[in-house]
Amino acid sequence: MELAYIPSPSTGVIHLGPLPLRGYAFCIIIGVFVAVWYGNKRWIARGGKAGTVADIAVWAVPFGLVGGRLYHVITDYQLYFSEGENWVDAFKIWQGGLGIWGAIALGAVGAWIGCRRRGIPLPAWADALAPAIAFAQAIGRWGNWFNQELYGKKTDLPWALKITEGTNREAGLYHPTFLYESLWCIGVALLVIWADRRFKLGHGRAFALYVASYCVGRAWIEYMRVDEAHHVLGLRLNVWTAIVVFVLAVTYIVVSARVRPGREEIVEPERPEKAGSGKAAKAEAGDASADDAPADDSPDNDGKAEADVDAGAAADAESAKG
Repeated sequence: MELAYIPSPSTGVIHLGPLPLRGYAFCIIIGVFVAVWYGNKRWIARGGKAGTVADIAVWAVPFGLVGGRLYHVITDYQLYFSEGENWVDAFKIWQGGLGIWGAIALGAVGAWIGCRRRGIPLPAWADALAPAIAFAQAIGRWGNWFNQELYGKKTDLPWALKITEGTNREAGLYHPTFLYESLWCIGVALLVIWADRRFKLGHGRAFALYVASYCVGRAWIEYMRVDEAHHVLGLRLNVWTAIVVFVLAVTYIVVSARVRPGREEIVEPERPEKAGSGKAAKAEAGDASADDAPADDSPDNDGKAEADVDAGAAADAESAKG
């Protein structure tokens, strides 16, 4: 007897006339806005300037979306390039399928480009954004709920997720792994915020802590999932990815703490004034000096002017006599 369960939405899209509003995309967009908003607050608290996070996000977000989709398509290529499948579906990002590993990796490349353009160290920017990204993931995971995807094994727990009959899915009650990961990401964000305040993490260590702690949760949540995935030595590919990335993140924290202890004192240096504007300012200052210079009304100059006038009159008189 089903006493309690989490219902799934009957549809993942709402149509406002000809405009479709898809729940998956909506969750991703909200997550991005939250990340930029909260990341901006942390960046300012670190000594940065307002608006810098958004400027760099213009580079990081598109790169991240492309990277997330590429990782999904490459690791689940059979869904798009097997016999009977339509490869065009690989571009239908609104149907779900963003790999966080690819999103973070390629998103970091975009952030690096944006940071270089602003003369900002990428590790400092990443530290400020670390918990904000975790909050964004927590929100974005609800997109899987709208699409009725990435659920776990069958269960009769009162918080089970009810899945309806559909393409490549069987109706029943399953572990809501999207909810588990959403809650885990919130816990990761709070952990990073606490550790950053307690230990003054710098030089990318707050970001590395976010990565390591996320991987711990992702490994066991991934193990619960029943959707199709590639396996290596009996484990899902994403479990192995989580293990490898966890080791790399922890190694970075240890090595970085020894090589570059402490935290950056300056995260965003003053931007130099453009050459053109400097020249214009000098020209304006020169014009102002010329206009404001007082006239030379000294007695010597007045006497000299009168002598010149008398000399000219005498010369005219001599000419008239001749």
